[in-house]
Amino acid sequence: MNHAVITGTGLYTPEHAIDNDALVAAFNAWVDRENTRHADAIARGDRQPLAYSSSEFILKASGIRSRYVLDAEGILDPDRMRPRLPQRRNDEASIQCDMGATAARAALHRARVEPAEIDMLIVACSNLERPYPAVAVELQATLGTGGYAFDMNVACSSATFAIETANNAIASGSVRRALIVSPEICSAHLNFRDRDSHFIFGDACTAIVIEAQDQARVEDGFEILGTRLATRFSNAIRNNAGFLNRATDSDPLASDKLFVQEGRRVFKEVCPLVAQLILEHLASLQLTGDDLARLWLHQANRHMNDLIARRVLGFEPTETQAPVILDRYANTSSAGSIIAFHLHRDDLPSGALGVICSFGAGYSAGSVIVRRMSE
Repeated sequence: MNHAVITGTGLYTPEHAIDNDALVAAFNAWVDRENTRHADAIARGDRQPLAYSSSEFILKASGIRSRYVLDAEGILDPDRMRPRLPQRRNDEASIQCDMGATAARAALHRARVEPAEIDMLIVACSNLERPYPAVAVELQATLGTGGYAFDMNVACSSATFAIETANNAIASGSVRRALIVSPEICSAHLNFRDRDSHFIFGDACTAIVIEAQDQARVEDGFEILGTRLATRFSNAIRNNAGFLNRATDSDPLASDKLFVQEGRRVFKEVCPLVAQLILEHLASLQLTGDDLARLWLHQANRHMNDLIARRVLGFEPTETQAPVILDRYANTSSAGSIIAFHLHRDDLPSGALGVICSFGAGYSAGSVIVRRMSE
């Protein structure tokens, strides 16, 4: 059996950033307008006034201080409160293709791999900008990769599910090298007029090169020791946007066509699911939490990450043991754990073990246990 190794990662970060103060100012300006518009109904008791958001509330609830977005102006406009992304012509590169190409080229450069040497390309993310043609096939043409390409969506777990797909293909010998790209435009499916979630998401794109170990040209990669996936159906995180909306005559602008979640329920149900997945995965490899030098967890909520890390490690983790990028990137869906890995991996010594783990809507969760190779 061929052993797979991660030899390169890349990251695309948008140039625009919105801190909590700016986001709150826009939200509260909209609240003032709405409360003024409905002042009579509020006075009669027929309608409850909308409540302000605050930077303190956001930080306490999530650990988020800022987020990167493709467009800040549209989001911060109280009359719009969503990114302004001009539609591109069919003969122009799509937005996700552009994001993916930037991250992918960085990952390929680090792995010392030419695009034509890639046998499989997966675009794995929570929302794709169109059903077809696949963004992955467009990106294949843009980069000049070989083999075949396809899109996949397992929400926030898309990247780890794609890693298992690539790992299995390499283990079977059907491909030698794979490229996984996660172009997340989370700001486009976020309801910036919902106090409980308007601060959650940011935009980013990651890329990962995975190769058969005997093909690798870099010596400081990460050997994939094993992957494990889990799913459990739940409506606690949902987005009802889809091609049937026009056939069911549902309102395409309704709030359920955007990100909707029951936050407390998600916390209660997902944390034990993920901790158990990691612990059982470790046990299957005759490992325990004591063997881990690092946890690169999905960056959705600081409290969730702290709880999961405590259950896996058995003690309160330091930011070195469980790095946090959530404070400045916010939740970037499937890209989050890969951003943490990309930015916080180079200091690990040879032989150190770590776990890349993502979790989210579905519910879905993916665990990837890796070992640092010798330089």
